[in-house]
Amino acid sequence: MAHAEPTGSGWRARFKRPDGSWGSQSGFSSEKAAQDFADEQEALIRRHLWVDPREAGTLFGVFAEEYLAAIKPRIAEGTAAKYRSHLDTHLIPQWGEWPLIGIFNSYVEIEKWVSELHEEYAESTVSSIFATFSTFMKAAVKERTIPANPCSGVRVTSGDYEPDRLVASPVQALRAAMRLYESGLGVGGFTLCLLDVYTGARWGELAGQQRHEYDTQTKEISVQAPLKEVGGTLKKYGAALLDTAPAPQPTTRRRRGLSARKGRTKTPAGTRVVELPPSIAVFYELLLGSHRHAFAFTSPEGRLWRRSNFRQRFWRPAWDGKNPEAPTAADHVPAILPWFTFHEGRHSHATWLTEDGVPEVARRARLGQKMKGIGRTYDHVTAVMRKQITEALEARWEGSLVALTTAERSQLVTWFPHMKPVFARLEAGVQDGKNPTDPISTPFDH
Repeated sequence: MAHAEPTGSGWRARFKRPDGSWGSQSGFSSEKAAQDFADEQEALIRRHLWVDPREAGTLFGVFAEEYLAAIKPRIAEGTAAKYRSHLDTHLIPQWGEWPLIGIFNSYVEIEKWVSELHEEYAESTVSSIFATFSTFMKAAVKERTIPANPCSGVRVTSGDYEPDRLVASPVQALRAAMRLYESGLGVGGFTLCLLDVYTGARWGELAGQQRHEYDTQTKEISVQAPLKEVGGTLKKYGAALLDTAPAPQPTTRRRRGLSARKGRTKTPAGTRVVELPPSIAVFYELLLGSHRHAFAFTSPEGRLWRRSNFRQRFWRPAWDGKNPEAPTAADHVPAILPWFTFHEGRHSHATWLTEDGVPEVARRARLGQKMKGIGRTYDHVTAVMRKQITEALEARWEGSLVALTTAERSQLVTWFPHMKPVFARLEAGVQDGKNPTDPISTPFDH
């Protein structure tokens, strides 16, 4: 029972900790003050709100290592690598020798640290670092070493505005694909650009596509195990790959627990099949027939793509142009849509489907996202919805062909001879007054 007892220089509070041992606090000038403190500690213990001062003195660096070791087997490899990088580069150098209770009582120090990060790093990077810090401090709260998360209320971003995501038009995507073809990537770069905007798949989902994951009958790609780059190592199904090595096949043995999810998509909804529009499927099949690599998309040297390498060498020049502000320059290449990212192809795809009136349940299923709310239980994708998607995308593709210049059409026919009758049919349709962007009821014969 909580009580007060005299000491040589005053009074000491005594109370029972949750484990049954006695805790104490000295330095009170009166018996009542010591008794009130002891009663308050036991009241907090009964309400499960008490923080043991001995635990609160744990250093952040010690706690962070223990917590990461505890959760690492259950989190994605990429997440674990991010946490490790943030700890080694930013969190432990700044907070490693601080006791957790000291961080809790240092709101201004946290604000100063965030401001210093902003001086050196982009806003998105600062947000990522701070999110990791907040995750570890939240874990300290659950461990009852501090009473609350000191990161709450700290404003990390400027909050002035959030940049809008760019949305490409079908003809912009086609022109960027043509530039990728001309850059030396050929049909591989051309098709990768088209699949970005006509499937909405993520980079790793497309870069990790293998030829056996394509169904020639249904014209569907299967998204099961994206290509992931962790610490500079490319992985598929959780296994490390050489740049030119075939990926391991998923085992037929039924696995359980964590091993069943290793290397898979981030959520179950992400594991899916995505049907290609008929015309886009033709280019994908041409690509598969152009080489014998296990992976569909490879560099000109036959190596697996690394995202940063592809972005800097090929993607950015295709969309940003060269000397776009100097039309008279000898090396001038106009921009198509400056700063358009590969991931914004996913945004463009979703926007196109919304404009075309595709139901949300079908859009989310195609993008590998879960439905929210009651629709998650009662809304389902039907064959009619899937047909609506492929017809709408096919119509957009044909509209992009009509929007090309005569020179651009001639260039496409040079690369892909099967396009010659397609252009002839589209031109005849325009002359007959038909809207080339109307969905077609029967795909033309390739």
